Amino acid sequence: MPRFRSKEYPWYAEADKNRREHVVAAAKLMLNAAHTAPTTGGTDHMESELVWGEEETEGLAEKMEELSYLPEYKRVDELFRTEAEMLRQADCLILLGDFRARNTPFDLDCGYCSGPVGCAFVYSRRKTAAGQIDHSDKSLCKTIIDGPLCQMHLQNLGYSIGSVLWMAKTLLVDARPFMSVGVAAMKLGYCRNSAFVVGVLLAATSKNPFVDVTYNYSVLNTRRMVDSVRKNFIVSRQLAPDYRLVPLRQFRKGGDQEREE
Repeated sequence: MPRFRSKEYPWYAEADKNRREHVVAAAKLMLNAAHTAPTTGGTDHMESELVWGEEETEGLAEKMEELSYLPEYKRVDELFRTEAEMLRQADCLILLGDFRARNTPFDLDCGYCSGPVGCAFVYSRRKTAAGQIDHSDKSLCKTIIDGPLCQMHLQNLGYSIGSVLWMAKTLLVDARPFMSVGVAAMKLGYCRNSAFVVGVLLAATSKNPFVDVTYNYSVLNTRRMVDSVRKNFIVSRQLAPDYRLVPLRQFRKGGDQEREE
């Protein structure tokens, strides 16, 4: 009779892959929730990608660590390294991006973008032709996010993220959104039409891997600790006497004599 085994450890073993598939199935339903979330004006504004697999997540995590050492990311370097480790512990991730906030502002003259009333603030750092923004121009981008961005569309993205988190709660999956993951994803070509991307990490493990973390989490984490224990165990095996040459009772007896002395 066929059997389907699910287990959390060791990572990426067959049983662990089966468990991760449950989260991937739930993530596909979360994508539906993201796309059906309320939007201002009722126009499509969002693109999404579902990413899983050891190679894909490790590539994203390494990119986050690479960005953390760049001078322009100095203020958030620890944030990027810590959240890179959280990404490694995720079962999969959802990337949600808004492709209208930069290229097609809402033109409501609301001032919600933190600029003066009127959308000139959004258009000020863009090359335009006949009132249309040239989406290929990124020559003026000097910051992590190529702003200013239309906040009406980013608010819509917030609704989509909220819908994803609500669905995660309904399906009993741990989830947390991260801007740092979205920044690294954009650098690697995910959600390529979007100027702002948020990554939502998902997991179904005994301990939520996205909360209750220590300082220096990029070093002091479960995987590094397990690897350290394995290293110390291997070293102790190499230094200990061979069981065939020194019987255990004789080895213990020698130790007792040393303690008595």
